[in-house]
Amino acid sequence: MDMNEMEQGTDEEFLRERAAGARSRTREILEETSVPEPFRDFFRRTARFMLTVRKPAGNETHAELRELNHAMYADILPDSYGSSYANPEYAAEKLGGEYGPLLSAVYAEIRGLIPAVYEDDTEGQAVLFELFLELYSEFEEEPPKAETVRRIFGDYIRDYAEPYLMERIRAQVDPAKNFAVRIIEGSDPSDLRYLYSYGEYVSEETLETARFIGSLPEEEIARAAGTFTEGYRMGFVHAHKDLSKKKTVQLVYELGFERIMKRAVQNFREMGLETTAERAPVRLISRGPNRHNGYTGAVPNLQFDYDHREDLALVLDERFISMRKRLQQECFESVKQLARRHAGPAVQEAFGREPFVPESHAHAIRMSTAQLPAYIDLKTELRTITQRYIPGNERSFTIMDFPVPEVGPRFPEIFEDTLRVNTLDSEEYGRIQQYLIDALDQGDYVKVNGRAGNETDLVIALHELDDPDTQTDFENCVADVNIPVGEVFTSPRLRGTSGLLHVKRVFLEGYEFRDLRITLKDGYIDSADCGNFEDPEENRRYIDENILFHHPTLTIGEFAIGTNTTAYVMARKYGIEAKMPILIAEKTGPHFAMGDTCYSFEEDNRVYNPDGKEIIARDNEHTLVRKTDPSKAYYGCHTDITIPYDELGSITVLRRDGGETVLIRDGRFVLPGTEPLNEPLDAQES
Repeated sequence: MDMNEMEQGTDEEFLRERAAGARSRTREILEETSVPEPFRDFFRRTARFMLTVRKPAGNETHAELRELNHAMYADILPDSYGSSYANPEYAAEKLGGEYGPLLSAVYAEIRGLIPAVYEDDTEGQAVLFELFLELYSEFEEEPPKAETVRRIFGDYIRDYAEPYLMERIRAQVDPAKNFAVRIIEGSDPSDLRYLYSYGEYVSEETLETARFIGSLPEEEIARAAGTFTEGYRMGFVHAHKDLSKKKTVQLVYELGFERIMKRAVQNFREMGLETTAERAPVRLISRGPNRHNGYTGAVPNLQFDYDHREDLALVLDERFISMRKRLQQECFESVKQLARRHAGPAVQEAFGREPFVPESHAHAIRMSTAQLPAYIDLKTELRTITQRYIPGNERSFTIMDFPVPEVGPRFPEIFEDTLRVNTLDSEEYGRIQQYLIDALDQGDYVKVNGRAGNETDLVIALHELDDPDTQTDFENCVADVNIPVGEVFTSPRLRGTSGLLHVKRVFLEGYEFRDLRITLKDGYIDSADCGNFEDPEENRRYIDENILFHHPTLTIGEFAIGTNTTAYVMARKYGIEAKMPILIAEKTGPHFAMGDTCYSFEEDNRVYNPDGKEIIARDNEHTLVRKTDPSKAYYGCHTDITIPYDELGSITVLRRDGGETVLIRDGRFVLPGTEPLNEPLDAQES
């Protein structure tokens, strides 16, 4: 054993002693009365939760594992959330409006103890127990000032950010950090106890999903995994990127799909890629609104996530921002060789759950008007740093969706039809979509109109082609990075892109929007409104948080025409339009993305269609700022809004020669060569 190993062993032993001592002290709190009410109840209940968290010994029955898993998540489940300190409204009611939201945020952070225990993160366990005990000591005899609580919480965040971030970044690029991959490779569909090895919430739906996936014939598993991994490989091929230089791929998935993921790990290994898997973050230093930046179990309660989405406001100041940028740089620098060989994420998402309409809780912590632009700039800078170490022009990705049982009683049929949609013939679609692209490339503008109560009246400006024989505006999207097949898309020119985008009902990242109206003026959002709430201010706030993401405005980053009528008919057949994921929904009509273009950080990487033409519409007037100030060129969001075929009146190309070419009329493709796309629609009606 060398000196470094001896020092590491000593450090780990010291951390274990710290964690054990803090746990023991926490146990004593259950019997103490030194903290006055109402705070005593908060500390006792939090202590009980912390002492409940333990890693299974390995010999438990399935029933015992379910009981332990439920105990760790019980108080944030919807049935209990109304009387949980995790709920800022309840915390404010019991502890007061000054202390309640603060301590609710602390409790949300302390829930990070679960992954710390399951991943044997001794330091993570120690610091969370010690945070709790430090606050407890401040409340003995009489409560401290609320500012003291805030200061202690901020010191904890700053003092212990580095090791946590270092582990997260390393888990993304280092296959030696294989906690989840070991679970995947060791999973046995006949013994679902493996699901409890993560520490993630395991719902009845998770179990039902795993049972169903376990029951599928091996050829269906091979087909699903093969489409997933081949789509990833083809993303590199179509973008003319060299996959042979890469050594790792990050797997992002939801519990229950391990049998497909296990086959995917094998497929990637045959490509020369080892798999990494990073848990979706639960600690405040890296937590954000997107749960798809890591593997995850069932979501215990979306309202809990929604209530704590801006807790970072408690520590977000210049000191924190400077520290966070520095740590991002230092952590990536320490793994720069691993990062450079990382190929990007392969994402398997799940759909079918009831859309979530959040309640607005007055005591949830919100960022101030001064903090919001600082937070936006921070996200942009962190993304820019990541791009330096995992360059966009050298990596790729793929995303594929499958349903979960909550989609409805016909789940097995829906799963089979989704698998069919995900494996449609890319070559056939590529040929048909080329007719659309050839017609679109003759235009300066495209006009989109709604029908049947949809009031869309929008003009999209296209980039000018210097050499139409070798250039195109639209990408012919086949089943590679975005599975399933079925769209042609472009980054519109901003000047001249104006009008109203209206959708009667749409679901974005699981949130429902009713009567959504977005007015564009020269490519920028001029106004936006929806009909979710009676209070107009609540509607504006809802859009600000879930479409604008606190930016004062966004540009239109993408215009696309979805061609996957098979997916559209599937959704109508089962009545699951409201539950379809954006990845499939965007292929079922024209869609418009607000935010960044599809080529963010890769604008200088030349991209070609299968016919050899270069796609030149990779920038717009806003993204060109990247050449002088990259921090001002990107929004860090890209939200697709789709008009379904039955609300679509027409899509018309306004040609450079002054004529018009109609692509779609009354929800049907009318351009010669695209008629096969109507066959699923006609069959549905017959």
